[in-house]
Amino acid sequence: MPPANWTGSLPRLRVVAWVAVGSCLLPAISAEATRAGFAERDITPAIGQERPGGYGKAFHGKFHDPCKVRVAVFAGGTATVALVGVDALMLSRAVVQEARAGIARTTPIAAGAVLIAATHSHSSGPVGMVQPGEYDAAPAELRQLAYEQSSLADTAYLARVRDAIVDGVKAAHAALAPARLGFGVGHEDRAGFNRRFRMANGQTWTNPGAANTDIVAPAGPIDPDVGVIGAWATDGRLLGVIVNHALHTNITPDGISANWVFPMEQTIQGAMQAMVPVVFLAGACGDISKLDALSRFERPSEADWMRLVGGRVGAETVKVLLAMHRGADASIAARSKVWAIARRAPAAASVERARRILAAGKPAANPALTDWTFAKETLMAEFLARTAPRVEVEVQAIQIGPVVCLTNPAEYFVEYGLELKRRSGFPITFPVELANGCVGYVPTEEAFGPKGGGYETRLTSYSNLAVDAGRQFAEAGVALAKGLTPGGVPEPRRINRPGAPWLYGNVPPQVD
Repeated sequence: MPPANWTGSLPRLRVVAWVAVGSCLLPAISAEATRAGFAERDITPAIGQERPGGYGKAFHGKFHDPCKVRVAVFAGGTATVALVGVDALMLSRAVVQEARAGIARTTPIAAGAVLIAATHSHSSGPVGMVQPGEYDAAPAELRQLAYEQSSLADTAYLARVRDAIVDGVKAAHAALAPARLGFGVGHEDRAGFNRRFRMANGQTWTNPGAANTDIVAPAGPIDPDVGVIGAWATDGRLLGVIVNHALHTNITPDGISANWVFPMEQTIQGAMQAMVPVVFLAGACGDISKLDALSRFERPSEADWMRLVGGRVGAETVKVLLAMHRGADASIAARSKVWAIARRAPAAASVERARRILAAGKPAANPALTDWTFAKETLMAEFLARTAPRVEVEVQAIQIGPVVCLTNPAEYFVEYGLELKRRSGFPITFPVELANGCVGYVPTEEAFGPKGGGYETRLTSYSNLAVDAGRQFAEAGVALAKGLTPGGVPEPRRINRPGAPWLYGNVPPQVD
């Protein structure tokens, strides 16, 4: 992990393209070629439904582009795994478990072999942050704050998403066919930026404002990797693509949208001349966004910004796809660890202060509205810490040849993702955040210290796990990865003997 005073930049990474081959792994891989299947399902919300994100209510008034469930299924030997990307702000643990149960009932895929991750679109359907029934046992005034003054999931929409996930995995499994897989990593370092900065007052601020003269330095790095898996049919047709990149998707055009995942998908489909599913799995990007506070230039509109970011990530994906070699066999495996982590509880003095702020009434505008909002969140967090003091969490490792996907259920800080890549032992590691549940922001332990700060560290109903939760996720992920055997990373066929010189190339210079 970089030191707390990190101000440097990562070295430029070369694009690599690798082919998967079989390896010894439980369950063992047979001589049967790896199979792949892809599918997608629509989950676009209706105009008028709640728009998730933030700590208050907002509603959709326009449509911009569709929201989807995108699925990739891989099978080899006795193992089958599913990777599911959902255009949603988040997915509760309950929805994930219900979807997995439906998949296990209707396909041969084991529930623990299904990875379900939200892309974190802020322009998607009503999936949270408050869940239906979560505050039914609370006092009436707290129920009113939770259900009428906060972002609230819609029961019918959650069922629709769950059913779309199940149906999408069933369709992808039914589409399984022998495939040749390619793996690679590209480099994109101009679309995303660390949004947390060391300030002159000694604190760390999130999004301190463009060209703020009190900025001392970025508080952390970025992760420029664009991880890519491509799958082709034996006749050469592209079947589908998986992309992993650490950058918040929350660039919000005017209307319902998958955010920058949509133009990324368009860029890949257009360049590859194939209308195939593109499954996006968000990397560790809890502190990474499109905002460059050091820039001295005016920012584009959200719609233009969305096209720019999605286009850049999509173009880098295309470069990797075009360069990668393909193989017919890949080791397939899935492992996971499930345990409980304690919630942080607000101090009695914080609860009392929150009650006084709320008793004064809801103000019309900032900055007082910010205090009111965090006061509301303090009381909601106190209720959760008292009635459900521990939270079930899962870290999962899914292997596809030389790639290991290491999940966490958080908006996870990038330093942890970079650490997973260094320590996993795999040629390619995809940290996947907001997977198999949601526990809100999980910053580094340093971010909670005297020089830390930023809204990600505030105690809310959304983000309230113990300070060491991020470390627990990292250690669990590394341990799971170490229990797997990475797939081989062969080079292209080597030249057996030197070639003859080109007939016109081995002549001496002529000056007259």
